[in-house]
Amino acid sequence: MTPEEQPELEDVEEISETEEVEEAIEEEVEAEEEVTEVPTEAPPEEEEEIVDERIYTVPLRKAYWTGSRLRRAKRAVRILREFVEKHMKPEEIHIQPEVNEKIWSRGIQKPPRRIRIRATKNSENLVRVYLAEG
Repeated sequence: MTPEEQPELEDVEEISETEEVEEAIEEEVEAEEEVTEVPTEAPPEEEEEIVDERIYTVPLRKAYWTGSRLRRAKRAVRILREFVEKHMKPEEIHIQPEVNEKIWSRGIQKPPRRIRIRATKNSENLVRVYLAEG
């Protein structure tokens, strides 16, 4: 081989490597586009007839008193459920994820001492618990 031919071979190798890299990048971009094309829509909630709506400040300090501190957040959710059961007398209770996340926001050992909620009761005696605004 002459020295002139050798750089040409290197150029060919570099070109083929860059083409492979570009193809791989294009495939990744196409894969990302496919993923982003799928909309994540929540199913529309059915309009329910709300019979009763109340706002409560639920004291969760009992969660700090009893037992292990490694169960406080779980206990706080149970206390919230019992409070709503006592005051609204439902057949079924649905605690919204935002309320659960608020209780667990500081970890299992330190739930909030109190939480403000909005409880709605529909005609089927189902109570939904939301975070109160404000």
